[in-house]
Amino acid sequence: MTLLARLATDVQLMFRRPPRQQYAALCYRVKKKTNELEVLLLTSRETGRWVIPKGWPMDGRTAYEVAAREAFEEAGVRGTVEDQTIGCYSYPKVLKNGLSVTCKVQVYALEAATIAKNFKEKGERKTEWVSCDEAAKRVNEPELREIFRLFKRRMAEQLAESVPRQIPAE
Repeated sequence: MTLLARLATDVQLMFRRPPRQQYAALCYRVKKKTNELEVLLLTSRETGRWVIPKGWPMDGRTAYEVAAREAFEEAGVRGTVEDQTIGCYSYPKVLKNGLSVTCKVQVYALEAATIAKNFKEKGERKTEWVSCDEAAKRVNEPELREIFRLFKRRMAEQLAESVPRQIPAE
Protein backbone atom coordinates (compact mmCIF):
# COMPACT_ATOMS: atom_id res chain seq x y z
CA MET A 1 0.00 0.00 0.00
CA THR A 2 1.39 3.39 -0.94
CA LEU A 3 1.93 6.04 1.69
CA LEU A 4 -0.80 8.21 0.17
CA ALA A 5 -3.33 5.33 0.19
CA ARG A 6 -2.42 4.54 3.80
CA LEU A 7 -2.88 8.17 4.82
CA ALA A 8 -6.27 8.30 3.08
CA THR A 9 -7.40 5.19 4.96
CA ASP A 10 -6.15 6.58 8.28
CA VAL A 11 -8.00 9.88 7.72
CA GLN A 12 -11.22 8.00 6.90
CA LEU A 13 -10.89 5.97 10.11
CA MET A 14 -10.27 9.13 12.15
CA PHE A 15 -13.54 10.66 10.99
CA ARG A 16 -15.63 7.51 11.30
CA ARG A 17 -17.46 7.75 14.58
CA PRO A 18 -19.04 4.93 16.52
CA PRO A 19 -22.85 4.99 16.53
CA ARG A 20 -24.44 7.15 19.22
CA GLN A 21 -26.59 5.15 21.65
CA GLN A 22 -30.25 5.92 22.30
CA TYR A 23 -33.05 4.11 24.12
CA ALA A 24 -36.66 3.87 22.95
CA ALA A 25 -40.03 2.68 24.18
CA LEU A 26 -42.37 0.66 21.99
CA CYS A 27 -45.56 1.70 23.79
CA TYR A 28 -48.49 -0.66 23.35
CA ARG A 29 -51.96 -1.39 24.63
CA VAL A 30 -54.50 -4.16 24.11
CA LYS A 31 -58.10 -3.03 23.69
CA LYS A 32 -60.19 -4.76 26.34
CA LYS A 33 -63.32 -5.38 24.25
CA THR A 34 -61.69 -6.49 20.99
CA ASN A 35 -58.30 -7.76 22.23
CA GLU A 36 -56.68 -5.69 19.44
CA LEU A 37 -53.04 -4.74 19.85
CA GLU A 38 -52.16 -1.08 19.23
CA VAL A 39 -48.78 0.64 19.29
CA LEU A 40 -47.99 4.32 19.69
CA LEU A 41 -46.38 6.38 16.97
CA LEU A 42 -45.48 10.04 17.25
CA THR A 43 -43.97 12.58 14.91
CA SER A 44 -40.42 13.81 15.33
CA ARG A 45 -40.17 17.51 16.14
CA GLU A 46 -37.71 18.34 13.37
CA THR A 47 -38.84 16.32 10.34
CA GLY A 48 -42.38 15.24 11.21
CA ARG A 49 -41.63 11.61 10.34
CA TRP A 50 -43.27 8.83 12.35
CA VAL A 51 -41.09 7.51 15.21
CA ILE A 52 -41.32 5.96 18.67
CA PRO A 53 -40.30 7.83 21.86
CA LYS A 54 -36.52 7.75 22.29
CA GLY A 55 -33.71 9.62 23.93
CA TRP A 56 -30.08 9.78 25.00
CA PRO A 57 -28.61 7.92 28.00
CA MET A 58 -29.11 9.62 31.39
CA ASP A 59 -26.76 9.38 34.36
CA GLY A 60 -28.14 7.20 37.12
CA ARG A 61 -30.83 5.59 34.94
CA THR A 62 -30.88 2.21 33.26
CA ALA A 63 -31.61 1.95 29.54
CA TYR A 64 -35.21 0.80 30.13
CA GLU A 65 -35.78 3.60 32.68
CA VAL A 66 -34.67 6.11 30.04
CA ALA A 67 -37.08 4.55 27.53
CA ALA A 68 -39.96 4.85 30.03
CA ARG A 69 -39.08 8.46 30.84
CA GLU A 70 -38.98 9.38 27.13
CA ALA A 71 -42.42 7.78 26.63
CA PHE A 72 -43.78 10.07 29.34
CA GLU A 73 -41.95 13.25 28.23
CA GLU A 74 -42.76 12.84 24.53
CA ALA A 75 -46.25 11.28 24.64
CA GLY A 76 -47.52 11.36 28.25
CA VAL A 77 -47.52 7.54 28.45
CA ARG A 78 -46.93 5.80 31.76
CA GLY A 79 -46.92 2.06 32.23
CA THR A 80 -44.87 -1.06 32.81
CA VAL A 81 -41.59 -1.25 30.89
CA GLU A 82 -39.72 -4.49 30.29
CA ASP A 83 -36.08 -4.59 31.39
CA GLN A 84 -34.90 -6.60 28.37
CA THR A 85 -34.55 -5.09 24.91
CA ILE A 86 -36.88 -6.41 22.20
CA GLY A 87 -34.56 -5.29 19.40
CA CYS A 88 -32.50 -2.45 18.05
CA TYR A 89 -32.33 -0.31 14.93
CA SER A 90 -30.10 2.39 13.47
CA TYR A 91 -30.93 5.68 11.83
CA PRO A 92 -29.05 8.78 10.66
CA LYS A 93 -29.61 11.81 12.93
CA VAL A 94 -28.73 15.30 11.82
CA LEU A 95 -27.40 17.25 14.80
CA LYS A 96 -28.04 20.97 15.39
CA ASN A 97 -24.61 21.79 13.94
CA GLY A 98 -25.58 20.03 10.68
CA LEU A 99 -23.37 16.99 11.26
CA SER A 100 -25.03 13.65 10.52
CA VAL A 101 -24.33 10.80 12.96
CA THR A 102 -25.55 7.22 13.08
CA CYS A 103 -27.66 6.46 16.14
CA LYS A 104 -28.19 2.93 17.42
CA VAL A 105 -31.47 2.60 19.31
CA GLN A 106 -32.27 -0.17 21.80
CA VAL A 107 -36.03 -0.71 22.04
CA TYR A 108 -37.96 -1.71 25.18
CA ALA A 109 -41.63 -2.73 25.27
CA LEU A 110 -43.81 -0.58 27.52
CA GLU A 111 -47.41 -1.56 28.27
CA ALA A 112 -49.35 1.69 28.55
CA ALA A 113 -51.43 2.06 31.71
CA THR A 114 -52.27 5.79 31.64
CA ILE A 115 -51.88 8.76 29.33
CA ALA A 116 -51.33 12.13 31.01
CA LYS A 117 -53.20 15.20 29.86
CA ASN A 118 -50.12 17.36 30.37
CA PHE A 119 -46.52 16.39 29.67
CA LYS A 120 -43.26 18.07 28.67
CA GLU A 121 -43.59 17.92 24.85
CA LYS A 122 -47.40 18.22 24.57
CA GLY A 123 -48.33 20.14 21.43
CA GLU A 124 -44.91 19.60 19.83
CA ARG A 125 -45.78 16.26 18.24
CA LYS A 126 -48.72 14.36 16.81
CA THR A 127 -49.45 11.00 18.42
CA GLU A 128 -51.47 8.11 17.08
CA TRP A 129 -52.32 4.59 18.26
CA VAL A 130 -52.17 2.21 15.29
CA SER A 131 -51.82 -1.49 14.48
CA CYS A 132 -48.33 -2.98 14.21
CA ASP A 133 -48.90 -3.38 10.46
CA GLU A 134 -49.77 0.31 10.08
CA ALA A 135 -46.78 1.32 12.24
CA ALA A 136 -44.47 -0.77 10.04
CA LYS A 137 -45.81 1.05 6.96
CA ARG A 138 -45.30 4.51 8.45
CA VAL A 139 -41.76 4.34 9.86
CA ASN A 140 -38.72 4.87 7.62
CA GLU A 141 -36.26 2.51 9.31
CA PRO A 142 -36.35 -1.08 7.96
CA GLU A 143 -35.04 -2.53 11.25
CA LEU A 144 -37.81 -0.75 13.19
CA ARG A 145 -40.38 -2.14 10.75
CA GLU A 146 -39.09 -5.62 11.56
CA ILE A 147 -39.32 -4.93 15.31
CA PHE A 148 -43.02 -4.08 14.87
CA ARG A 149 -43.58 -7.30 12.90
CA LEU A 150 -41.81 -9.46 15.49
CA PHE A 151 -43.62 -7.70 18.34
CA LYS A 152 -46.99 -8.37 16.68
CA ARG A 153 -46.11 -12.07 16.43
CA ARG A 154 -44.91 -12.24 20.05
CA MET A 155 -48.03 -10.50 21.37
CA ALA A 156 -50.35 -12.71 19.28
CA GLU A 157 -48.77 -15.75 20.94
CA GLN A 158 -49.06 -14.22 24.43
CA LEU A 159 -52.68 -13.19 23.88
CA ALA A 160 -53.57 -16.64 22.54
CA GLU A 161 -52.07 -18.25 25.65
CA SER A 162 -54.01 -15.95 28.00
CA VAL A 163 -57.43 -16.63 26.45
CA PRO A 164 -59.27 -19.23 28.52
CA ARG A 165 -59.96 -22.42 26.58
CA GLN A 166 -63.62 -23.00 25.81
CA ILE A 167 -64.80 -26.40 26.94
CA PRO A 168 -67.91 -27.57 25.11
CA ALA A 169 -70.90 -28.30 27.33
CA GLU A 170 -72.02 -31.91 27.41
